[in-house]
Amino acid sequence: MRQLLADTISGHMVGLWLLIPAHLRLGTWQLVRGGTGQPGERLEPRMALPLLHEAALGVAGVREKRTLSHKGFARLNGLPFVVADLPVHQLLGALSVADAPRLQVALGLLRRASGPSQGTRLVIDPHRRRRSSKRPMRRHRQDDASSPTKVAQTFLVLDADTAQPVCCTTGTSARTVSQATPALRELARAMLQPDTAGGLVLADAEHFTQELLDQVHQHTQGDLLVPMPRQPAVRQQLALLPPACFMRRWAGFATAKLPFPLTNAQTHPFFPCVQRLGEHPDDWTFKAFLATADDDEADARTRDSPKRWHIEECFNANQALGWNRAGPHNLNIRSGHMTMALLAQTVIHQLRSRRGEPASPWEASHLTHDVFLGLDGDVRVAHNTSIVTSYNAPNVEHLRKHYEHLPEK
Repeated sequence: MRQLLADTISGHMVGLWLLIPAHLRLGTWQLVRGGTGQPGERLEPRMALPLLHEAALGVAGVREKRTLSHKGFARLNGLPFVVADLPVHQLLGALSVADAPRLQVALGLLRRASGPSQGTRLVIDPHRRRRSSKRPMRRHRQDDASSPTKVAQTFLVLDADTAQPVCCTTGTSARTVSQATPALRELARAMLQPDTAGGLVLADAEHFTQELLDQVHQHTQGDLLVPMPRQPAVRQQLALLPPACFMRRWAGFATAKLPFPLTNAQTHPFFPCVQRLGEHPDDWTFKAFLATADDDEADARTRDSPKRWHIEECFNANQALGWNRAGPHNLNIRSGHMTMALLAQTVIHQLRSRRGEPASPWEASHLTHDVFLGLDGDVRVAHNTSIVTSYNAPNVEHLRKHYEHLPEK
């Protein structure tokens, strides 16, 4: 029976079989069973596993109209059929919104145990996708020059030291960053630092709100560093600072730190880290960052703040996994899809790290085109072992040590 099934998939999607060792190392099957709350004998975990591989392929649309059923996709997931949209929506709709964070915490604990990251520096950033839904939704303006539109929000947390995503969540368009950030920060802390005081969180100017800053001071362990909005009043206030307040760090770069009161703030003090660029007073430009901790401002500015851009690089590289789609408005279904995309990113990162150059910096869509859908080969069965042969795999000698003789390893 195994050989009959193997014969039906010979030559199709052999590249996706390269993820199987990563699944075994990570324990994906155990995570999927725990996420669905069903044992392996039930159909639910086997319906959830294709969602992970669909994210890896970056496919979207109605499953019944795709050609996945003709490429061995069902056999790869241990099923004789490609699951339709309706059963998947029923599966995800039966789960609660709290089930997705629990699965992400389990995944995060496994990643922390297998990697060097301790979560001392996190980056939080919201990403928004325009929607055409007819539901009444709060409209969001991307910038001053654009008109407000309906959007779907994705909140992503990144480890600034490893540039790898930690967790993600979704919400209605009415949810603000001040409401989403505390819960997301606690979710990241549960998987990265369950027994220690949390580290530094880097955010963008959108997080510069009195509500969020007070909440960090009063109810969370750790600190927050956010850029101050470059409004005319703020720029004028920075320009009036006396030169004696600044400490020259190197040519064209000086910093200053002063206590900063917030109007109607319930907690204090806050510490703005002001940077001054330029040598001559006529060329001076200023930019300020507000910190909730009294740390060295040059260290915070030069070492920590630039790491905020890693989250944009990560999102651009992995958005094809499903984070670039608005998805359904149902929070249960959308949270499940995003969590499966996070699982897919984890196993794909393992594949990238073992393939080496030139595939390691490839974004998800490039990897799908050249590896998951670009390799030829066959799948055979010898006793209880599946033998996967790839005919045009790149970096053969580099991959050989990772993929040959896996049962013995």
